[in-house]
Amino acid sequence: MTTQSRALRGVGPLVGTYAAVTVLLTTVVSWAQGLPLAAEITNRSQIVTGDPIWIDAWVRWDSHWYGGIAENGYFYHPGQQSPIAFFPSYPMAVRLVAELVGDVQVAGVLVTVLCGAASLVLFWRWLDGRVTSRARRLATASLMAYPYAFFIYGAMYSDALFLLCVLAAFTALEARHFALAGLIGAVATAGRPVGLALVAGLVVRTLEMLAQSTSGRDKVSFRELARALTTVRPRHTLVGLSVAGLLGWMAYLWFVFGNPVAFADAQSSPGWDQGAGPRTWFKVGFGGQMLHGPWDIKAILFAQFFVCLLAVLAIPQVFRRFGWGYLTYALIVLGIPLVGSKDFLGCGRYVMMAFPVFAVLGALLDQQPRRWIRVAVPAVSAVALLVATFFYGLGVLIS
Repeated sequence: MTTQSRALRGVGPLVGTYAAVTVLLTTVVSWAQGLPLAAEITNRSQIVTGDPIWIDAWVRWDSHWYGGIAENGYFYHPGQQSPIAFFPSYPMAVRLVAELVGDVQVAGVLVTVLCGAASLVLFWRWLDGRVTSRARRLATASLMAYPYAFFIYGAMYSDALFLLCVLAAFTALEARHFALAGLIGAVATAGRPVGLALVAGLVVRTLEMLAQSTSGRDKVSFRELARALTTVRPRHTLVGLSVAGLLGWMAYLWFVFGNPVAFADAQSSPGWDQGAGPRTWFKVGFGGQMLHGPWDIKAILFAQFFVCLLAVLAIPQVFRRFGWGYLTYALIVLGIPLVGSKDFLGCGRYVMMAFPVFAVLGALLDQQPRRWIRVAVPAVSAVALLVATFFYGLGVLIS
């Protein structure tokens, strides 16, 4: 069996499982949307698209911004919430698909589902040879059952597309297709600010691969990594094309609105309040909500803080198992939202982008001598996924 065929073995059952989970979660989110509320919810999204309930239920919160961009493009009102806070890759993809299906919301859900399935296939492929067969299954199950994974099963958000681009870029790089990795990476950096993590990860992983070729070892020291700079050739620098997406987006904002970082201004506007500064860095807002906020907001924010903490604790294992490049990527892709969020809101789904963390979880579960632990962790996570999906369907601000 060739390396390629071995890496793709099991893809059929994986896609079938993804399809079954998508149907299950769509049923849950649709059922939840039609239920009356038994208790008051502090914040609730009540977007009504006019589409069938199994589409409408996936369109919540920021979905209406993405839909509006796909239909009408961008506008910018300084100091106010504006669509330029949302990077263009996902709404552009939605717009293209909407030309085929004739409906923006249907297109948004379809893009998420297709990208979610493709992301899992690439993650499954990436795991091959890096962990044992059982750890590979456990890691994939952990990602699929992650409590915030409903964002890759249908929610009209950009997470599935971004994750797909990240995995595709690293897959191309591992095959030494440097230009392709850079071009795919450009789609990611035009998709969200944390795309910079991919740029750094691709660059460091390229140097690491060069150092490995020179030393003949998988594990290389920082000194060997730095020394690899002397072996860089023009083709290796093509991974730097990945920053073009962000630069192109900033150039557009500068040319059209006169402000290349208008997205940062919009994100700090009243209502979003995600501006930089000590109050954000030291999570003053999070502390205030934990002390004085309503019960539902406390639960939502603490859950996201908790999964972020677990992800950060896995970082040393990412380095030990997968090296410098994936350490760099995971550190930055977690670090940007953790530093930039005032209260951890949204960080639950951002953890999914740190895919090496799920590989670490799979490897750690594989080492567990007690079978019930290997079963219980994904099972408990799956229950949490069902609960989170249910509340998303109710319109609760889960992330």
